[in-house]
Amino acid sequence: MIGAIAGDIIGSVYEFGHIKSKDFPLFGPESRYTDDSVLTVAIAQAILTDGDYRRAVLDLGRRYPDAGYGGFFRGWLDSPDPKPYNSWGNGSAMRVSPVGFAFESVEDVLREAQRTAEFTHDHPEGIKGAQATALAVFLARTEWDMDLIRHEIASRFGYDLDRTVDEIRPGYGFDESCQRTVPEAIIAFLDSDSYEDAIRNAVSLGGDADTLACITGGIAEAYYGTLPAVIIERVKGILPADLWRVAEEFCTRYNIC
Repeated sequence: MIGAIAGDIIGSVYEFGHIKSKDFPLFGPESRYTDDSVLTVAIAQAILTDGDYRRAVLDLGRRYPDAGYGGFFRGWLDSPDPKPYNSWGNGSAMRVSPVGFAFESVEDVLREAQRTAEFTHDHPEGIKGAQATALAVFLARTEWDMDLIRHEIASRFGYDLDRTVDEIRPGYGFDESCQRTVPEAIIAFLDSDSYEDAIRNAVSLGGDADTLACITGGIAEAYYGTLPAVIIERVKGILPADLWRVAEEFCTRYNIC
């Protein structure tokens, strides 16, 4: 899951300053964590404790109110009695990667991914985006090769994964839907040869860069293994200490550090 957080931090600079190139510095003075990291840690916290995803998201979301939440999620977070709001936004997919690392069967991963989504993103596309992302992480860490991952995700969820980053990039723009974020993020992984290459692919699409790279980053970490030490150290230096402690505990418990 640190791979997802690193992707968020790397992509944060380009969320609104879109680029269409893989040639950019991974970290800079403006690199920051966003809501993607906060809520990814919240899902990990719930898995480590009582499994109450909604409560963990409310807790950390309210503890970090300025992390850059979307308008509908902000309204949910500020509500005295938050209800699902039929969202198909990519927020359900960007926070779900811990599920793919923690659970040990396809059925459990799909069930838990739905649970992480439905208290906000109860639209079928919001749930599907979370399930596809979590399953891609699970398949990547359980030694499936890329062709099998591509086939399984495409056939199960109906996403068009028979494209390349170079084919997507020219016509792609900012899009916050699961429908046009999750397939592209998965392709950024499938079209890569390393963790860093996957992140550069995701950011270079010129879309919702932090979320694309967050989704891609979780899958790429599961497939390629432990991140380079320099990336881990930069994440540790940027993420608040309480969030880092949860991330570190999660990675230790599930043997992904």
